[in-house]
Amino acid sequence: MGLLLDAEDTAVTRQTAEALARVGTVAAIRLIALAVAEADDNQADWLQTGVYDALAGPDRAPGVTAACRKLARDPEEAVRRGAEEISVWTSDATW
Repeated sequence: MGLLLDAEDTAVTRQTAEALARVGTVAAIRLIALAVAEADDNQADWLQTGVYDALAGPDRAPGVTAACRKLARDPEEAVRRGAEEISVWTSDATW
């Protein structure tokens, strides 16, 4: 979480979000979702950019959308909220 919400270095935020999105597992996307729920507007922008980077490349991260669907039923409200935001990002993305 410290890397995802690094207030001093937005490159770290972006790269960590991208790496986790490329992994695409429920556990990886859950970390991003928690960060999204806690992020300020600037951090959220860089988290979104990192997710976009993972989705836009030739090795697209297909697990992100599926993980968000599973996380929509997570018992923790912050995770559900963050996963919903990530789902919006993935549906807004145009490739």
